[in-house]
Amino acid sequence: MGDFSFLKHRFTEAFQIGSIEMAKQRMLQFVNVERDMPEKRPPDLRAHDFNEIYAEYATAKAEEQAGRCSQCGVPYCQSHCPLHNNIPDWLRMTAEGRLQEAYELSQATNTFPEICGRICPQDRLCEGNCVIEQSGHGTVTIGAVEKYITDTAWENGWVKPAAPKHERAESVGIIGAGPGGLAAADMLRRQGVQVTVYDRYDRAGGLLTYGIPGFKLEKDIVMKRVDQLEQGGVTFKMNCNVGEDIAFSELQKTHDAILIATGVYKSRELPAPGVGAQGIVRAIDFLTASNRKSFGDAVPEFDSGELNAEGKRVVVIGGGDTAMDCLRTSIRQGATSVKCLYRRDKANMPGSQREVANAEEEGVEFVWLSAPKGFSGDSVEGVMVSKMRLGAADASGRQSPEIIEGADYVEDADLVIMALGFEPEALPTLWGVPELEVTRWGTVKANFETHATSLPGVYACGDIQRGASLVVWAIRDGREAAEAIMDQINAAAQVAAE
Repeated sequence: MGDFSFLKHRFTEAFQIGSIEMAKQRMLQFVNVERDMPEKRPPDLRAHDFNEIYAEYATAKAEEQAGRCSQCGVPYCQSHCPLHNNIPDWLRMTAEGRLQEAYELSQATNTFPEICGRICPQDRLCEGNCVIEQSGHGTVTIGAVEKYITDTAWENGWVKPAAPKHERAESVGIIGAGPGGLAAADMLRRQGVQVTVYDRYDRAGGLLTYGIPGFKLEKDIVMKRVDQLEQGGVTFKMNCNVGEDIAFSELQKTHDAILIATGVYKSRELPAPGVGAQGIVRAIDFLTASNRKSFGDAVPEFDSGELNAEGKRVVVIGGGDTAMDCLRTSIRQGATSVKCLYRRDKANMPGSQREVANAEEEGVEFVWLSAPKGFSGDSVEGVMVSKMRLGAADASGRQSPEIIEGADYVEDADLVIMALGFEPEALPTLWGVPELEVTRWGTVKANFETHATSLPGVYACGDIQRGASLVVWAIRDGREAAEAIMDQINAAAQVAAE
């Protein structure tokens, strides 16, 4: 009995200690703490400017929300992130107040965590696969915490430009200053490689700068990263269109390796009667004009009204994230009405459901199961619409839209924005390199591990390799391509040394 009493005493003591430790535990708070996103600005306020719509977490709130993480043994959030970010670990560090460590861990796998925290469709990636979301407790606000970590790092001076221990003689030319190219440039400079980035635009950033509106990604966030790369020794040659201002063959002579990271900018066309009418514009042109105005640039097409939605009945055709950007930009420019035509229903829409909800709050009207069949007026006056229904599933598993006969109507419009996606340009023809192999879709054919193309020493990454996709995939591709290029450079250096 004496031994039993002793064991009982020790068990009770251990239980009490365990209870105290659980009370101190910063993590696994999802049972007691509800999911709480940063405050979202009211629609009637945010619909009149291009400022980001979400406020920043206060420190205590960020720690509280990070502490909701269940610290899974198999973290699905991490496995469903294209970059495989160490999400549970930097959530724990945030909950414990170890923010500099959290930033360093986040930065180790992601070149631009503050950008991904703002624009990644977390509802389809990390947050959509959060275990506590599946159990009904509401996902951890991973994107908001990621944004908070890196914004705090910038404020405290923890974000440092590349400072390689040794400079190398080898150089790499990167064509395209979008997220894939910039991610590769950062990785290569940190290894001491000389990097030159060539881009057709006057500012670096690609679609981060001119495609995505400020209410999702304020432009100073992108420009800070560009400045950081320049401070780290990356050379930028802007307003440089390869194939026109400099030959591709010249780049091959100049550099030890070339990375093609041009992205895809060719807009998909809609073959329909009246498609050439005045007032029917491409999404990329509309968004670029709006973003240029936010920089204070002179944009004659905007000032003339050609690429300005103010006072107009706007119809956007498409259902992806670019369509959402056009819709919400039109609201802010002062359109009298903004409608989205999409040929499937809401459940089958490819764009982020979070973005759809934001657009609806701001006054966008979605016209589901509707497809354009033509346009009326020399200067567009309306969209001729066919009503649709969903039929049998196609090869992808999605139900195919079918026309409902006799249900056509006209949607009044003064401005029609075509947001039907993007295709690659014919780079072998534009650059005079027919030996650069492409796929049947026109993307550059490259190995998906090494990113090597059919040309020796030439690599490809991002949308020009995989087709129009997410920023986070471009970042991953750029980092992988940089590793492969370093392997090539190191192998050549070793041969030379022998």
